[in-house]
Amino acid sequence: MARSKAVGNGRLEEAIAILLQNQATFVQSQTAFLARMAETDAHIAETNRINSERFARIEGLLVEHNRILSEHTLILQALTDAIREKIGFKLPEPK
Repeated sequence: MARSKAVGNGRLEEAIAILLQNQATFVQSQTAFLARMAETDAHIAETNRINSERFARIEGLLVEHNRILSEHTLILQALTDAIREKIGFKLPEPK
């Protein structure tokens, strides 16, 4: 019976050794994963920064284009009115 315990203990020690090896492998994998995640987070943060700057520039351009468009619309309206007046065209009175 003492012999059975020795054989059982040998298997237990082997199982513990395998468990420790698996834990070490897991820790290495987890460390690599966390490093990769840190790189990914840094890349996402940089991409977000670039996109924010780009969108701010685009919004600025759109505001400027809308301002110019509004000015041109007023100029064209005034020109239309001036041409009507110059040629003597009168709009019919509303009923």
